[in-house]
Amino acid sequence: MNTRVKDISKFLLLSIVLNGAPAVPVSAQIFDQTGIVVPGAEVIKLGEGYSFTEGPVADKKGNVFFTDQPNNQVVRWDAKTGQFSVFTSRAGRANGMFFDAKGNLIACADENNQLWSINRRGKRKVLVDKRDGKLLNGPNDVWVHPNGDIYFTDPLYKRDYWKRDPKMQQDGEHVYLWRPSSKELVRLETGVVKPNGIIGSPDGKRLYVADIGDRKIYVYDITADGTVTNRKLAAPMGADGITLDEKGNLYLAGDGVTVFDPEGNKIAQIPVRKGWTANVTFGGKDRKLLFMTAGDAVYGLKMNVKGAY
Repeated sequence: MNTRVKDISKFLLLSIVLNGAPAVPVSAQIFDQTGIVVPGAEVIKLGEGYSFTEGPVADKKGNVFFTDQPNNQVVRWDAKTGQFSVFTSRAGRANGMFFDAKGNLIACADENNQLWSINRRGKRKVLVDKRDGKLLNGPNDVWVHPNGDIYFTDPLYKRDYWKRDPKMQQDGEHVYLWRPSSKELVRLETGVVKPNGIIGSPDGKRLYVADIGDRKIYVYDITADGTVTNRKLAAPMGADGITLDEKGNLYLAGDGVTVFDPEGNKIAQIPVRKGWTANVTFGGKDRKLLFMTAGDAVYGLKMNVKGAY
């Protein structure tokens, strides 16, 4: 598989060659109120043939790692070549992921309701698996604070591959903080219905949580001890995965990708495919490729803004 960039009407559009033929744009109308999308750019299918894609996150070079959860693998997309390769085929049914400062991939390993750290060689380490002697419900999405603290959501989505009791393990579906330095698990937020996507600001001052069960996105101030306060409504809709760009705009995956500015105004709607778009991140060498996981495929869109990560 080769990657080439075409100059169309003086604007750059990404074209990935798959199986010897150029990937075709996804036919859909993009609403963009503030010019965050490259003019004329279209959503391009980058790769397909998976079962259900999730958890995309870019490393420092812009390579994107994402999960094919039913097939229990983490796949790597190369930012230079556009090629795909399997990073690990023993992924713990990973869902949401994020890199820590050392380059370890922090993964919500849903198979046994654990939080993992996976190093560059694919070696796995269990960070968290229980609270008060009980299993977690099923870690879903994760963000790593600049100081190393790990924030993750723990909703209940019953899996057919579970060998444990599929009923609720904890006393609710909550948001947690894991402090690696003290090995302490803190129940951070209980006032949500079903938390899903999670992301924080690069300066470590704000935390965003998607409450898909209540169709709201909340933003919190992160205090000096890592706990959160001053909850506010960031967007009046729910979402699966979420991310931020360099301007503080918030990207919500679900019905395609919906974008809200820091004031809570809807500024863009990006249709991706028929059906659900599970997650979104920024990748590529310049961090200006919006990388979206949706069903059995992954998609890209050239942007005028860089990702926050």
